[in-house]
Amino acid sequence: MKKATLLDIAKAVNVSKTTVSLVLNNKNINVSEKTRKEILDTAKKLNYIPNSLARGLSTKKTNTIGFIVPDIENPYFSEMAKAIEVEAEKLGYSMILCNTLNSVEKEEKNARLLMSKLVDGVIICPIGEKSNSINMLKINDVPFVVLDRKIIGEKIINGVFCDNKYGIKLGIDYLIKNNKKSIGFIGGKREGREVDPRLTYFCEVANQYGILKKEIIFEEEISLIGGIMGTEKILKTENKVDAIFYSSDIMAIGGIKSLMRKDISIPKDISILGYDNIGICSYIEPELTTIGQPIYEMGKESLNLLIDIINSNASNGKEIILKPYIVERQTVK
Repeated sequence: MKKATLLDIAKAVNVSKTTVSLVLNNKNINVSEKTRKEILDTAKKLNYIPNSLARGLSTKKTNTIGFIVPDIENPYFSEMAKAIEVEAEKLGYSMILCNTLNSVEKEEKNARLLMSKLVDGVIICPIGEKSNSINMLKINDVPFVVLDRKIIGEKIINGVFCDNKYGIKLGIDYLIKNNKKSIGFIGGKREGREVDPRLTYFCEVANQYGILKKEIIFEEEISLIGGIMGTEKILKTENKVDAIFYSSDIMAIGGIKSLMRKDISIPKDISILGYDNIGICSYIEPELTTIGQPIYEMGKESLNLLIDIINSNASNGKEIILKPYIVERQTVK
C-alpha cells in the first residue's frame, strides 16, 4: 500500500488539495462542519502522515521543540520531560527528547541534530558551567531556554531555575532544628563543572553556622552508585555523623541502601536528607525526607517561556526563579 497524500484525501472527499491542507493544519477556512469532519475522518482512515519537514520549510515552523537532558535515567529529568511534553501537547507542539549521557560531546551532537530537524526552539539542561551548545543555538538564531542549571558568564539568557542556596539553607536549618550538628554532605560530580553549586552553598552556610566538617564532605557521580560510594567514604572516616545531606534524591536512595546493608538504622542512628523530591521518594522504605523542587512547574514554566520567545513575546534575559520547600517524611528524626 502506497503512502497517502493530500491529493488522495482531496479525491476521496471531492475537494481541492488546498482545502484539505488548510483543514488538516487547523486554519480558518470557509467549509462546512460536515466537510471538515469528512476530511479529518478520511485522513485518519487512509493513515495520512503529514510531512512536518516539508511543512516547516514552507511555513518556517514545525511545531516541534527539543529537550536536551543530561541523564534520562535520573527520575528528576524524566519527570521534567513528562511535564514539558504534556504542556507542549496542550499548545499543539511535539517534543523531541535528547539524552546526553552526561557527555559534553553528545550534548553538542544533540544540539546539531535538533537544529537539523528544524525545531522551533530548544530547552536545555546543560552539563557544564560553560556550553558550546548554547553558543551554537545563539549563532543559528534558535530560540532556547536554559533549565535547572546556570551557565557561568551568560548574563543575558532566558532560563528557569530553582533557588539552590535557599534550598540548602532550608535543609541545614531543618537538620539543626532536629538536633543534627555533625552533618555530612555528598555533592554531585558532572563533566564540565568544577564543583557542585549545592556543595558550595552547603559549605558556605555550614561554615556560617560553625558546623562545617570538611572531612565528611565528598563529591560523587549523580547516581545510585555515587550515593553508595559517597556514603561509604563518610563511614570510613569514623567521624560521628548525625545526618547526611545529599545533593540529589537518587544519591540519597543509594546512601540508604548502603546504610541498611550495614544494619545502620535510619533515622535512629543517622538521618538522611535528599534533594529534588522525585516521585519514588514516597515509595521507598523508609520514605525519604527531602528538599522538594517544583519539578512539574519548572518544566511548565520553561515550556511557556520558550513558546513566548518563539512567538516574540519575551525579551532576552528573562529568568524565572522558583523556591524549593521541605518535604517531611521518615528519614529525619
